[in-house]
Amino acid sequence: MRTQIPPVPSAANPFDLSGRLALVTGSTAGLGYAIAEGLGKAGARIVLNGRDPARVGAAAAKLRALGVAIHMAPFDVTDRAATEHAMADIAREAGPLDILVNNAGINQRKPLEQFSDGEWQGLLAANLDAPFRITRSVLAGMKERRRGCIINICSIASELGRPGIVPYAVSKGGLQMLTRALAVEVAPFGLRVNGIAPGFFATPMNAALTADADFDAWVRRRAPAGRWGEPAEIAGAAVFLACDAASYVTGHILYVDGGFTASY
Repeated sequence: MRTQIPPVPSAANPFDLSGRLALVTGSTAGLGYAIAEGLGKAGARIVLNGRDPARVGAAAAKLRALGVAIHMAPFDVTDRAATEHAMADIAREAGPLDILVNNAGINQRKPLEQFSDGEWQGLLAANLDAPFRITRSVLAGMKERRRGCIINICSIASELGRPGIVPYAVSKGGLQMLTRALAVEVAPFGLRVNGIAPGFFATPMNAALTADADFDAWVRRRAPAGRWGEPAEIAGAAVFLACDAASYVTGHILYVDGGFTASY
């Protein structure tokens, strides 16, 4: 018999994240930074992460100027030892995590036969292995507190294929199923696990694509919204999934794609 979890009491503002601690991996730029800013403006304390301490510091300064409380955690999510040390440091210095956003990821674009074993393994390490390890490190504490929210940044490539990104699509498809299966496993403990699947956003990771006139035109034709997404437009989805307004939402993948996956 399942353990019944009582409903979350209604708050005056169910979108308020005050008092909560959120780690957003890969949050020095692009979608990760936008998510960190959105969660911070909603009241959460933010643990900023990236591989380059200087970039983490620069992003922290920008967010602090907006009134966001920041803890800095520069580490490479693909480095197992560094990740273990960093997660222990976060718990000791900032406190237990209420919100984990697995955002850090990489992509490479070329035909599958041109990928080396190392490149394949590198994509899986960043996009799937790292979320697994970081999530695993926080689950025991979240279960004990019977409180916690995990958001995995998936992709429209979690569902749709396209030439040149096979390893990326495989990693993001795996992340989608990690999200859904884990949501089922931890729901009896009062934890929620959801995903956000961005469409085509104008970010540094997509700089080569936005600069390609043919690809840019294709995105604008293909997306019903007729344009690329702006990073700030993903923040609301993250705030919603992280807050009490979504207390009965788990195992869900929220597509933020300008209608891309709804059309053909």
